[in-house]
Amino acid sequence: MSLRSSAANGGVNQKPTKTPQPSQEKQAKLLAEDTGHFSMIRALHLADLITELNGLLPLTILEAARLYMSYNPLGFCGFMSILSSMRYCLGPPDSYGNIWAALGFMPFGLFFDFMDGKVARWRGKSSLMGQELDSLADLISFGVAPASCAFALGLRTPLDTLLLSFFVLCGLTRLARFNVTVSSLPKDSTGKSKYFEGTPIPTSLGIVSGMAWCVWSGMVEGGDQGVIGGLWELGGLGGGVHPIVGIFVGWGCAMVSKSIHIPKP
Repeated sequence: MSLRSSAANGGVNQKPTKTPQPSQEKQAKLLAEDTGHFSMIRALHLADLITELNGLLPLTILEAARLYMSYNPLGFCGFMSILSSMRYCLGPPDSYGNIWAALGFMPFGLFFDFMDGKVARWRGKSSLMGQELDSLADLISFGVAPASCAFALGLRTPLDTLLLSFFVLCGLTRLARFNVTVSSLPKDSTGKSKYFEGTPIPTSLGIVSGMAWCVWSGMVEGGDQGVIGGLWELGGLGGGVHPIVGIFVGWGCAMVSKSIHIPKP
């Protein structure tokens, strides 16, 4: 979660009914009125465009390394990560090129998530639309994409997928709560919220780094050692469950917690 929504709601202990900034009124007018072709594109601020890039990866070293797979599109990191996870599922389990790509796209999403807030504050422009874009992009890059990687790496039983869905829904709920409560959180002198309520969803990159280690060590489905932690059969109930999925459950609970306060840098 970037800091841009704080920029959109500057000031100390603001009320949710605060009068919109002129830039927000202008954007709302452009979005509401039929002003011709590309009116929505013209309504976007620079910070909004960077949010759209939450994962837009040009042809970099990472993409160049993947040319041998004839897969070199530009696109959103979160969505590209999901597609790469799907491609890994379709290929041989010991061919890790696609899963490395899936894991590699997500940190780029964090870079763009960080930059959109920086640009919003630098230009003194923010938007309510940008706040919503930010949350939607975060859900894809740091919620759905990590869960998709986990599924691709072997957490595929019905109970596994149910618990992965719980993780994604916790991320969705956390982002929605942030958008609703951000204006009421304590602010510092610059108008930024003093802390995150619950762990921010980009912290799921901690899980991503763990999955990268598992791939490197062969502790995945089809790897030398199989999925780390093995499978609990549970008497055939739901095909069993991999205990390692509990990390996703715990992470999801931390995201929606109200008692966990993470200071903002």
